[in-house]
Amino acid sequence: MHLNANKFKAHSKEKLHDKQLRKNLLNATYSALAARAAVVDEITNWEELRNRAYSVKRHVIGHLAQYLEEFERNAVSHGIKVLWAETADEANELVAQIARKRNARLVVKSKSMVTEEIGLNKYLEKQNIEVVETDLGEYIVQLNDEPPSHITAPALHLSRSQIGELFSSKLNTEYTDDPGELAGIARKILREKFFSAQMGISGANFLIADTGSIVIIENEGNARFVTTLPKTHIVITGIEKILPAISDLPLFLRLLPRSATGQLMTSYVSVIQSPRKSKDTDGPDEIIVILVDNNRSAILGDSVMREVLYCIRCGACSNICPVYQNVGGHAYGSVYTGPIGSILTPSLYPIEQATVLPFASSLCGSCSEICPVKINIHHLLLYQRSRVIEKRLSPLVERFIFSVWKTVMMSEFLYRLALRSSRIIARLWKRKGSLSVPVWSATRDFPLPANESFHEWWESQQIKNN
Repeated sequence: MHLNANKFKAHSKEKLHDKQLRKNLLNATYSALAARAAVVDEITNWEELRNRAYSVKRHVIGHLAQYLEEFERNAVSHGIKVLWAETADEANELVAQIARKRNARLVVKSKSMVTEEIGLNKYLEKQNIEVVETDLGEYIVQLNDEPPSHITAPALHLSRSQIGELFSSKLNTEYTDDPGELAGIARKILREKFFSAQMGISGANFLIADTGSIVIIENEGNARFVTTLPKTHIVITGIEKILPAISDLPLFLRLLPRSATGQLMTSYVSVIQSPRKSKDTDGPDEIIVILVDNNRSAILGDSVMREVLYCIRCGACSNICPVYQNVGGHAYGSVYTGPIGSILTPSLYPIEQATVLPFASSLCGSCSEICPVKINIHHLLLYQRSRVIEKRLSPLVERFIFSVWKTVMMSEFLYRLALRSSRIIARLWKRKGSLSVPVWSATRDFPLPANESFHEWWESQQIKNN
């Protein structure tokens, strides 16, 4: 996958000047938050559910190898083939090999962040294999030749009119911005693809260790087509998607839809146990699960960072993030966006390629408060920042400024001198009640220093009292 996360600042400046984009983002995120709040408020023990989910994820990630082996053993016993891919390239090549052996020229896909992460679509297209996204949001961004801008709502950044113009241009249809008509256009095209495809590819929301089951939740029914109509169904998922037991699933089915889409339950919940049996009238002849590592083992080995593997990909942290709300997903230059993406990207890829992302946060803590599995997101952002600093990857000017600041703050004499000097400088740089600081003042105010510092006020009070 092409990664340009270190261009976040430049991308952000561009997105901040796009008024239509910001309007789309605010409308979408505020609507999502309102819907979530309504269904969460109905549950009196929401915090208890979050604590339970955190405990389950902490346990399973702490014993990941054991549960992966259990899943493989049980899945294989039901006729599912399990393959392992250490890297993105290995995962892509496994899929390409399967497609070549089955002479698959058309592949239909349901929504999968891992396939976005490994760049599967472009890899298969280079093998002259047509890949069609069937989730409506994914289909829209595929037509627009851009990556998803949100984990659960790929086309969140586009308005209905923009989608109407896109369909009219790319599909040669009459312009409409009616959601029902747009969905109807996509449905007609995708139905033909479903019945013609030789292979279906999906992700997985959960893998169940004690039953060897694959769980996929969705709202459009497209995943049902992808996983039942083609003769071959490939599941591509990260190794962290394991749950210990089928009895754990109801808990996460209460948390994930509410957090992701503001629903009590998604329209479709598929628990896939095996390929088609002789008595079945539909279903694939074979199911192949590809478990992707792609540096997740390295994350697992970090006792602090492993908490990011608890993520169930609901996207709620993006919806509530003031940074994401204003610049959108594409500014991050990575498949994984928002607060969780700012943690995950520097761990999945060399941190040198994503040094800016951990700083793309106000550290307000809203992301941690809304996370359904209680990941300490803002603490992990600080941890990633410390890694950047320790590796001396921050800009030289920034390191110099903080070095000077540290020296001043550790010296009482220099601290007092700086305070007095700041008042003199303020007279020269004063502008409409604030300091005129190059670059900074173009977008925000820098407050003037107080006429009297706290230390000076305290000393004057001591003199008066004595």
